[in-house]
Amino acid sequence: MGIKKRFSKVLAMVTLAGTLILTGCGGSSESSNSSDKITIDIMQGKVEFHSQFEELAEVYEKENPEVDINITSVGGGTDYLSQLKTKFASGDEPAIFSLFGPVEVEQFKDDITDLSDMKAVELAFEGTLEAVTTEDGQVVGLPYNLEGYGLIYNKNVFEKAGINAEEIITYDDLEKAVKTLDSKKEELGIEAVFALPGKEKWVMSNHLGNVYLAPEFNHNVLEAWNSPTVAFEKGEEFKRMLDLQAKYSIQPVLNLDYSQQVEQYFSLESVAMIQQGNWVYPSIEQMDADFAENGIGMIPIPVEGLEGHLPVGIPNFWAVNNNKDEKTIQAAKDFLDWLYTSEIGKDYVLNKFKFVPAYEGYDAEQISDPLSRVVYEYSEKGKTIGWIFSGYPISWEPDTFGPNLQKYLDGKMSWDELVEDSIKDWEELRKK
Repeated sequence: MGIKKRFSKVLAMVTLAGTLILTGCGGSSESSNSSDKITIDIMQGKVEFHSQFEELAEVYEKENPEVDINITSVGGGTDYLSQLKTKFASGDEPAIFSLFGPVEVEQFKDDITDLSDMKAVELAFEGTLEAVTTEDGQVVGLPYNLEGYGLIYNKNVFEKAGINAEEIITYDDLEKAVKTLDSKKEELGIEAVFALPGKEKWVMSNHLGNVYLAPEFNHNVLEAWNSPTVAFEKGEEFKRMLDLQAKYSIQPVLNLDYSQQVEQYFSLESVAMIQQGNWVYPSIEQMDADFAENGIGMIPIPVEGLEGHLPVGIPNFWAVNNNKDEKTIQAAKDFLDWLYTSEIGKDYVLNKFKFVPAYEGYDAEQISDPLSRVVYEYSEKGKTIGWIFSGYPISWEPDTFGPNLQKYLDGKMSWDELVEDSIKDWEELRKK
């Protein structure tokens, strides 16, 4: 089966490193009055590849001296969407910005331009553009990459504990392994089995929630987006997985954030595993390159009936601001095309950004890091769980579902109350 067909099957139903805001490459966010240069301000929601993105932008500026590129990366504990809305409200709008599926495309539908004529659109894998295609057929976003997430584990710790990660298929398998690791913490030199970042709502509501909500929407983000309700059919499975991570985590979980989870605890080998995705690889590599390359692996989160399936999807889409002048819009589109189709851009996408490409024309053998290889392998086999969390109702996750999960962990809300309130709010939002 060809790669385009393969990903069509995987993604036809698919439609964010600490608290930081990073800015780079250009100087002012305004075009200089003393030159004819075109300024492309970029605002995007993944901090993990910020420095590498800056490097590539500098290469592009040298090849295109008429262009200045400024990059702002917002993620982790900083709310990207709120920052983006503030930019638009203040009139300091970026030329290129990232959007998270249908829920954000809807909010910026009047500010995004048609990208259908771009070369990158033609090369995008089938199924990857569905979430950003309007009813009249306009493509208003370009996929960053493919990403997958699960339980990232320390190979050395597992080996010392006598655990074969590849044999962890069911929840019972996982629970047994967790209890073994916990009983040998001192011997293994770890503080806890997990580091659950309860401070980060998205880890629980978007990612963990998706694992157990996607099946009731047939793994289709548009089906979730159009659904008048959510049933929490696998709510009890969701609860026990959250409980397991919370019980055997560094405490207190509600004080733990993303950077602590990835850098302080996992990268420094103080915990055995974390729930995260292949996007954390650059952060781990910066902390300990040898550990990143040789000491980590990733396995799926067990789901009854979907054992051995990894959640894989498109994390973000690039959008171009149609409020800019024609020259800036064209320059922005030219840069994005160059990013994904030039040999230099493709090299950075694979080897510097550590992306799993969502486009044709790449040598998949060059996927270098172990976590991305896992994502690619599961995608190739079609053993995936679709990403539907970008199809949640607008504001449901940040205002209701996420806070409810935190209240549950804090003992201020029962699980039944969490489910009842979350369903009620989903339904009310859909009626608006």
